[in-house]
Amino acid sequence: MPDLLLDPTTLGDLLRVASAPDYTRWEDQIRRTGGCADPIHLRGWVLHKDKVTGETLHHYSTENEPGGRLRVACGNRRASRCPACAWTYAGDTYHLIRAGLAGDDRRDIPSTVRDHPRVFATLTAPSFGPVHNRPDHGVCRCGTCHTEDDPALGTALDPGTYDYAGAVLFNNHAGQLWQRFTNRLRREIAARAGLSQRELKECARLSYGKVAEFQKRGAVHFHAVIRLDGPEGPDTPPPAWATVDLLTDAIRAAAAHSYTSVSVPAAEDQPARTFRWGTQLDVRPVKAFGDGSDITEQAVASYVAKYATKAAENTGILDRRIGEVAELDRHQVPDHTRRLIEACKLLDPLYPDRRLWAWAHMLGFRGHFSSKSRRYSTTLGALRQERADYRATQEREALGLDAQEPDTVLVLADWQYAGHGHTPGESALAATIARDLQLNRETAREALRDQLTDEREC
Repeated sequence: MPDLLLDPTTLGDLLRVASAPDYTRWEDQIRRTGGCADPIHLRGWVLHKDKVTGETLHHYSTENEPGGRLRVACGNRRASRCPACAWTYAGDTYHLIRAGLAGDDRRDIPSTVRDHPRVFATLTAPSFGPVHNRPDHGVCRCGTCHTEDDPALGTALDPGTYDYAGAVLFNNHAGQLWQRFTNRLRREIAARAGLSQRELKECARLSYGKVAEFQKRGAVHFHAVIRLDGPEGPDTPPPAWATVDLLTDAIRAAAAHSYTSVSVPAAEDQPARTFRWGTQLDVRPVKAFGDGSDITEQAVASYVAKYATKAAENTGILDRRIGEVAELDRHQVPDHTRRLIEACKLLDPLYPDRRLWAWAHMLGFRGHFSSKSRRYSTTLGALRQERADYRATQEREALGLDAQEPDTVLVLADWQYAGHGHTPGESALAATIARDLQLNRETAREALRDQLTDEREC
């Protein structure tokens, strides 16, 4: 906030908001959103009535709220758009991934899932041309020892020969490539177990949770937790033949198999292409907490959660859809990223069903950033509902309705959209509130972690 305070306009608006008679209620609203950077504004009312007697138990209206509006969190997963809501989304993703690794009794995932074969796999994109990098010996092909924050990293050594069209087409088809990989992986597992695919379904199930990440060069790759369960999922033990070594070998075979590819037809000046995974495949077993390994349940869950809130920001791209190429000049988009976006524009009419220009802000990628198989663990929807139910219970207690049976209360409501966002001063204050809330949560989390560590040592 110090930089914002140097802006006289922002400072004046901040003082206006902070000195307003209804500031305390405004702050309470923002705290309830977690410090959301772009809250949704609603106008309306809600009425609680006793179904039997018709008595009004509680009535709420936004008429007396600051600005006559109720502010609710935007729920955007992208940290570049709303750090507060992205922090919540990352927390949900962490619990979802970790539940599939360590179990969660509250969500009917037994801790015995820890005994199932599970690995953390990274599948990368193929090469589209040499780029500036930091190899083990420290010297790039260009003869420079790049620093970690060098903007040249990931950009083409020779933009004239780099396959920008191939790069965005690969991103665009990456979701299909993942689907073909999982289909082939089931076949490879069945073959190693000496079973048909039908027989495999009767004794084992493949489960996974994955997240996409953009490399500096603008190519997407996937990080995935892959696990072997019994036929009904995490609450059934896998067969005796299911081991980490078998799963690892099957993953490597599936990634390299000719079936695991996506063909793109030729179009005008574009050649026909067949996309496969890159050669840099990494597969590591996931270890339990505290065994000295870097690839622990907590580390993997944290890593996946981190990238669940990001898109292609590390390439200098815009975090929203692009209306026209001229926007790239106004936002000073780096040359390498600009060429990828322009490739989306040029290829869009050649492959109209791929909607490349609509997804140019994602460098062509149109898949889900995070996804999971049906029986991997809980769902984000279930976690959100759990949080909503908890808050509803708190609200009922605060309103004195907790003594009423839920089935005896009739709830009537009318809500209308009334805008979104903050004024400059409100934005600065909301950012401060968000930081305070996050600091408090991190402090509480560290205290709990220390307590658990002490208990294990005892």
